[in-house]
Amino acid sequence: MSEPARNDLPRRVDVRVGSSTNALQPISSVQRPVAAGAHQWLALLVVAGTAVVADQLTKSVVSMRLPLGNAVAAIGPFSIHHVQNSGIAFGLFADSTTAVIVLTTAAVAAMLIFFARSAQRHPLLPVALGLVIGGSVANLIDRVRLGHVTDFLDFDYWPAFNLADTFIVVGVALLFVSFVASDRTSPRLGTAPLSRS
Repeated sequence: MSEPARNDLPRRVDVRVGSSTNALQPISSVQRPVAAGAHQWLALLVVAGTAVVADQLTKSVVSMRLPLGNAVAAIGPFSIHHVQNSGIAFGLFADSTTAVIVLTTAAVAAMLIFFARSAQRHPLLPVALGLVIGGSVANLIDRVRLGHVTDFLDFDYWPAFNLADTFIVVGVALLFVSFVASDRTSPRLGTAPLSRS
């Protein structure tokens, strides 16, 4: 008399390596977490805070030591020229201070959200976004407090600007570099060859 087939035999366990949901997907192409951690937030705050302090300090010195409209020659075409700008770069939106404040606030909020989600994409991101956010906040402080920003770095062939503007430009350039570098180094799905045993 034969025993009936047992249905309680142990089943094979599907073991997968790494965090990929596809066992055939190479481990090198499994996406690693890119959200901001404590170190990224600290770096962002240090860079942004330093940018704000440096910008506000230089503007304060220029406002106290150099009357509005006056200039002091420095090197070649470069001079320290105390001017005020109620708009953004190159004097755009000079009569729309409220709109500039709203747009700047929205831009800073968007950058913080992006940073929270993608800070670990590239090591340069905390520095790059720190400079952009710090420069934006520094100019935003002036617009809210004074209704204008103080510009003092002047070249004969270029509109006057300040340290905050410089930080923003440098930060945007570093952002571009970090995006290009992260795209080149990130693995492409399905491109890594499967090893044969």
